[in-house]
Amino acid sequence: MPIIVDIDVLLAKRKMSVGELADRIGITPANLAVLKNGRAKAVRFTTLAALCEALECQPGDILRWENHDADD
Repeated sequence: MPIIVDIDVLLAKRKMSVGELADRIGITPANLAVLKNGRAKAVRFTTLAALCEALECQPGDILRWENHDADD
């Protein structure tokens, strides 16, 4: 998938665990892991907003698009 989720990078920079972030934003660690590992099919804007607030970042710090050409 060309959408990359950089939650692990932000967690490392803030020295925060997945469990702590999950508690702060009100989702289970398992659901956060699905998002963190790029297996989520969708993200609610409320969840994205909660992530941004807890991690003190912008949505673009969490999600980025990477071009994967079909010819590669």
